[in-house]
Amino acid sequence: MTQVVLEARDISLGYPREGGWQQVLAQFDLQLAPGEVVSILGPSGVGKSSLLRVLAGLQQPRSGTVSLHGQPLQGPHPRLAVAFQDPSLLPWLNLEKNVAFGLDFARQPNLAAHERRARVDHAIAAVGLGHARNQYPAQLSGGMAQRTALARCLARQPQVLLLDEPFGALDEVTRADMQQLLLQLIATHNTAAVLITHDIDEALLLSDRVLLLGDHPAHVLGQWPIDLPQPRTQQVEALGALRIDILKTLRRASRTVEPHLTLLPSEAVHVHG
Repeated sequence: MTQVVLEARDISLGYPREGGWQQVLAQFDLQLAPGEVVSILGPSGVGKSSLLRVLAGLQQPRSGTVSLHGQPLQGPHPRLAVAFQDPSLLPWLNLEKNVAFGLDFARQPNLAAHERRARVDHAIAAVGLGHARNQYPAQLSGGMAQRTALARCLARQPQVLLLDEPFGALDEVTRADMQQLLLQLIATHNTAAVLITHDIDEALLLSDRVLLLGDHPAHVLGQWPIDLPQPRTQQVEALGALRIDILKTLRRASRTVEPHLTLLPSEAVHVHG
């Protein structure tokens, strides 16, 4: 890898318990290049969301370091943006002001009024919501609300997007649309992204690499580079082979498939679109 925008080294996570410390995640390493999408799979409770908070500078690891362009990450950074499954829009602000609200987060640069307006306008246009900029969250569909949350991230002009199951609550059609929008935005802005997901198919469709976390304490069971062009919805055979390999790795580690991980029969691959 010739460039690294975000790097995690030897990250361990855990929580205190009576008589000691319960380790949840051990020895996690990641190097993320500009424009690269890395998906992290794993069953519920394995520590994926906590790991994302560490990568965002919102939580300190038990051990290990996170750096952005080689500089240690001490807390939230204006070049890192996080999107969650819940869009978390403020109901008393219209769409435009919800997007602009991201520019008020801690450590954001002070912008002149015209710069702020230009960022908000560009972000709203990028997600195709110019017609709805004066609407309030209660007037938005689930897909529009998630687009607004993504625009709020884009207005900050991040170098890294950290996504915690951002499309998990959407219907299949809207989810497929949002996945394609995400890929378009990443390609346009050369933004790197880490995607937390339970959905193997989503990871295969969107990612340049897939990492699988599992076991106790959790660690990287395997990783799979995906050297297939976009769009991938017609590349069923190649994606199916990768899918089977991921499932085999998970089963070797746990002997049973976790019910919280979205799995379909291993002899078939489901693609959105």
